[in-house]
Amino acid sequence: MTQDNEIIEIFSKISDPVTMEKFFSEILTPKEIKDIKLRWELIKMVNYGLPQREIASRLHISLCKITRGSKILKDKDSVTNKILNG
Repeated sequence: MTQDNEIIEIFSKISDPVTMEKFFSEILTPKEIKDIKLRWELIKMVNYGLPQREIASRLHISLCKITRGSKILKDKDSVTNKILNG
């Protein structure tokens, strides 16, 4: 098992949100957790249909970060798209 697969395997075994939050706080820095939350927030805003410039203004981020999220959502087979749109 590669290291990438190992961490995915660990994530998939944790089903309790409290345990997952604790695990994240143990292995990630507060900034890394903040960055993940920001990425998820911007993807949800793109999915909702907000203009990229408005998202950038609200979240105080560059358009480049938003473009990546937008590209993910354009792929109808992406896991992110399936999570957000069932």
